[in-house]
Amino acid sequence: MLRAEGLARRFGQVVAVESVSFEAQDGQITGLLGPNGAGKTTSLRMIYGLVRPDAGRAWVDHLDPATAPLEARRRLGVLPDSPGLYARLTGRENIRYFAELNGIANDAALDARIDALARTLDLERVIDRPATGYSQGERMKVAIARAIVHDPPNIVLDEPTNGLDVMSTRAMREAIRALAAEGRCVLFTSHQMAEIGSLCDRLVIIGQGRVIAQGTIPEVIHQAGAATLEDAFVALVGPADGLGHAAGASP
Repeated sequence: MLRAEGLARRFGQVVAVESVSFEAQDGQITGLLGPNGAGKTTSLRMIYGLVRPDAGRAWVDHLDPATAPLEARRRLGVLPDSPGLYARLTGRENIRYFAELNGIANDAALDARIDALARTLDLERVIDRPATGYSQGERMKVAIARAIVHDPPNIVLDEPTNGLDVMSTRAMREAIRALAAEGRCVLFTSHQMAEIGSLCDRLVIIGQGRVIAQGTIPEVIHQAGAATLEDAFVALVGPADGLGHAAGASP
């Protein structure tokens, strides 16, 4: 379970997050939807402890990342907005390095775990190649494997399909569904309404650093008095400039 309670954060004179409160439950996919600059990434960074809030608190299960950062991070897998792989290391070496940082012994059991993740994420052909030659989709898949190699109950994904082609996007969405089906709490950001609509059990709409609406997608649409998610977004936030439209088939 992941929870935000009144999170706020300024950067100089810029208010990035003014007041954000929501809860993401185990076994569900919760999506943060909002335009660029709405405060989605900053909210996630406060939840996983990279940014300290000016006000409010975040919870990873029963732990506050601000006061118990190591314990909270062991219960959390994070895919940031950039995969950040070490280019000269292989995919396996990237994953192994982060596993060791999380206290997992470098032994045969870890290699078996990495092999299982490579099969699940269709990385078997490239797992032992240097990351410098990876496609964007392969880099994102290795980053997902790195985030979950220590088997955390909570997963945070920041724009996990950004820059991916159609087939890689489809594979990533299937991986996200599988994580929730295993009983994990999955929280991810997107500015693609089609993606939110196809994946999420619950939705949190953020605009100008505040939570504007939250609930299941039908509940949010009803709150806005709209017929579609796109219409609800426009009614709640304003014109959907910079957002992917909900109309049309998603990959």
